[in-house]
Amino acid sequence: MILLGTSCFSTLPSTASAYSSLPLGPYFKQHKPLLYSKPSKFNSLVINGHRRICDLFDLHQEQVPYEVAWFWQKEIVREKKAQIEKEGDCTDTLIILQHPSVYTLGTASTEGNLKFDMKNAPFNIYRTERGGEVTYHGPGQLVMYPIINLRRHKMDLHWYLRTLEEVVIRVLSSAFSIQASRLEGLTGVWVGNEKLAAVGIRVSHWITYHGLALNVTTDLSPFKWIVPCGIHDRQVGSIKGLVREGKQCIIDHGTTDLHQLDDASLIHTTHKSLIEEFSQAFQLEYCYKSISAALLYESKQSSLTK
Repeated sequence: MILLGTSCFSTLPSTASAYSSLPLGPYFKQHKPLLYSKPSKFNSLVINGHRRICDLFDLHQEQVPYEVAWFWQKEIVREKKAQIEKEGDCTDTLIILQHPSVYTLGTASTEGNLKFDMKNAPFNIYRTERGGEVTYHGPGQLVMYPIINLRRHKMDLHWYLRTLEEVVIRVLSSAFSIQASRLEGLTGVWVGNEKLAAVGIRVSHWITYHGLALNVTTDLSPFKWIVPCGIHDRQVGSIKGLVREGKQCIIDHGTTDLHQLDDASLIHTTHKSLIEEFSQAFQLEYCYKSISAALLYESKQSSLTK
């Protein structure tokens, strides 16, 4: 028997019916979640007397195949639309994970930005419905997929994109004392001439999916085989690379010698800060839920055989 775990903050509604089904498609509905609570340390947004809830699937230590996570997002979006039609609203969802090496193409992508023959690509390639150009995902890169109902936040895509960028800017500043910024006319987060985070979204009926990717300890060499985001005169960077250049970084309000930081520590610190800053920026209160990458893959395979 496979169980999905759920950990909700103690300030959330106590009735189990509030979390009786997860937006994971028909396969997952046969598995009842486990419910328990723990104290909240995040501020929550109060709308009409109710706190805004965000289901958090934290798989940041796992490498989930891109096609599996893509299928999962679309299933969640489909169920949120149905929930809104039936109940008038839905909870928000945040997924955080890593991917094995893959290239993805957005709606604006052109094959001219690929420096290889698509029939002989170094990694799998997926053409998606997100905005933007070609990019690379791989180990050491933290990917956040917010699936939220903008009707209950702000129905403004420019605001949403800038807020995602702001989350990353705050993370880099608060966790590593790295001063990042936006560049006029470009999407993403930059430190000097280096792009550390790419943002590409899709919005359907004001429900968001896809999201942002932040290079933490990522091997940057696969970016050399593409024109990242279609930008020819800029470079791609990572937190690890900048920390090495700076010799020191700030973690938990204390100075730590660079040589004491391994890749796992950088991932852990970045992940912790991303979760906190996203909560603050969107004023959400998390309900932790768990699911294995193996179960996600099984669900996708099951859908293909129907």
